[in-house]
Amino acid sequence: MNFEESLKKLEDIVRQLEEGELTLEQSLDFFQQGIMLSKICSKMLDEAEQKVNILIRDKNGGISEQPFQSNQEEAADGF
Repeated sequence: MNFEESLKKLEDIVRQLEEGELTLEQSLDFFQQGIMLSKICSKMLDEAEQKVNILIRDKNGGISEQPFQSNQEEAADGF
């Protein structure tokens, strides 16, 4: 299952849980599936983020490539 399919399935589960028409057992099962899908989507996003590089222009006008750092990583680095 790719990211979009996982996210769509997660959205469907959330919608069904919000409708409140499921039994307790169904709700717990859907909740567990939702947690699993959430972890899968989060992992896919983390992996995609690690693949992203940014292009930066240096003071001489040249362009160099650097790994992307999210705001969370920058905060952990003290920036």
